[in-house]
Formats: sequence, C-alpha cells, structure tokens
Amino acid sequence: MVELIWDERFKKIYKKWLHQHPELKAQFAKKIVQFEEEPFHPSLKTHTLSGVLKGLWSFRITYEHRLVFDFVDESRTQVVLIDIGSHEDVY
Repeated sequence: MVELIWDERFKKIYKKWLHQHPELKAQFAKKIVQFEEEPFHPSLKTHTLSGVLKGLWSFRITYEHRLVFDFVDESRTQVVLIDIGSHEDVY
C-alpha cells in the first residue's frame, strides 16, 4: 500500500480537471484506490516516462486520461501526485 501526497499544486490541477470532466469522478476514485492498494496492478498500466518527464511515472485512469506521479524514495511507500489530464496534456 502506498501513501499519496496531494500537494497544493496537484490539488489545483485535479480540481480543474474534475471540473472539465465530472463524468470521470467515479472512475478516478476507483483507480486511485486501486493504485493505493497495488500501484503496479496490470489494469493501471503503470510505467516509467521518458524524454522531458524521464524519472517520473504514470498510470491510466481511462484510455485517454493519465495521472503522473513520482515515488518519494526507493521504498516506494510514498507517492507525490504531479499531474492529471489527457494523454496530450500531461505528456
């Protein structure tokens, strides 16, 4: 199980995203709980990023929407949430 860190910047991004996509609220809630329990569950398609976002990670909320995050340390017990949005927006 991982502990999620919602900093003020991410809270603002999430609020804006949710306002634009209220229909995804339940899907987000389901995926974030699943991520907390098992960050590498196959349905999340958790993967490392490359290019400008090298060193960060992402998982799938829907086919189009992603959540970008980073592990705080090597133990992978804490996660900082960084960005959320469509594939085009976050990458």
